[in-house]
Amino acid sequence: MVTYDEIAGRSVARLAAMSDGIFAVGMTLLVLDLRVPAAAAVHNEHQMSRALLALLPHLEMYLMSFLTLGIFWVAQQTLHNHLDRSDRHLSWMHLGFLFAVTLMPFSTMLLAEHTASRIALLLYWLNILLLGAGLYVSWVYAIRRGLVKPEMPREAATAISRRLVVAQLLYALGAALCIFGTRWSIAFITLVQFNSIISPRLTRFLRY
Repeated sequence: MVTYDEIAGRSVARLAAMSDGIFAVGMTLLVLDLRVPAAAAVHNEHQMSRALLALLPHLEMYLMSFLTLGIFWVAQQTLHNHLDRSDRHLSWMHLGFLFAVTLMPFSTMLLAEHTASRIALLLYWLNILLLGAGLYVSWVYAIRRGLVKPEMPREAATAISRRLVVAQLLYALGAALCIFGTRWSIAFITLVQFNSIISPRLTRFLRY
């Protein structure tokens, strides 16, 4: 007898489509925090310059979070490319990961408004941790349940797991730097993101 749990959530394509949609919305919502200076408050070029300078923390957070979501979208796409099929549990694990994606606009706006707050910084890092943990747990589950493509090399599975773990360790180190000040954390996290993006073009020493 076939049960509902055995047939539910088996489509990788549908899971990928849902992910693409949520990532697109989440990345778009980030820009809503960049508000155009109010016309009533700007009467000359000096006031316009000051108003635009005041937007810099929001622009910085927007860039950092856009990179964060871009990196995790690529990571999830990599996982999906190696999946042969899904199941109900894996689908819900990915939905949990997408829940963390939807939180990114909030944690970004919180940190942009309170750049010097360690609590805001740690909540932002917790958002990143949820993203990384969601992907890692779902990947380990997929391997153990035999949901990955049979022709996938073992080295590929190891490389994906290592990438997720090392990246999270670097993000955790960045969050710990808030002991010295949140600016140190923000700068380090941004460096980790840029390294993740350009590392294939760099030497092996800089890859992880």
